[in-house]
Amino acid sequence: MKKDEVKSDARRAGSIATNRKAYHQYIILDRFEAGIALLGTEVKAIRDGQVDLSAGFARIENDQATLYDVHIKPYEYGHQFNHEPRRPRRLLLHRREIRKLFGKVTLKGRTLVPLALYFNRRGKIKLELGLCQGKHMADRRETLKRKTADRETARAMAAHRGK
Repeated sequence: MKKDEVKSDARRAGSIATNRKAYHQYIILDRFEAGIALLGTEVKAIRDGQVDLSAGFARIENDQATLYDVHIKPYEYGHQFNHEPRRPRRLLLHRREIRKLFGKVTLKGRTLVPLALYFNRRGKIKLELGLCQGKHMADRRETLKRKTADRETARAMAAHRGK
């Protein structure tokens, strides 16, 4: 799936959670869609919106992609069959996609970060995974300056139209 399709699919279908912190801390180079191997109580908790992607990252080990540090709150009615909140979860990708990602991640400073969790058109839970490179402090400041300038320009244009 192309990155534009993934982004539009995440918006069009029911978005569950987004990682807004990732857009601030990283430059997003590429986007991928992946399925996640989940337990039943995890699916129920995700449907309730009890998920936090902000600390999450993915690694490729032994020809498998694994998602770490994504917190899915234990399901309220799960009892003894509840899941571990921060357990590693296997990402469901084709072997050629995993190899492609492995080649890109091995470059210095690149990492895989979860950007969004959403339902696709068929009701399956999907993860938008971003190939990211960390921003330096100067890059963050530049981004903030650009956003502020764009906002001020939009306000000035709206005020000018109103006259």
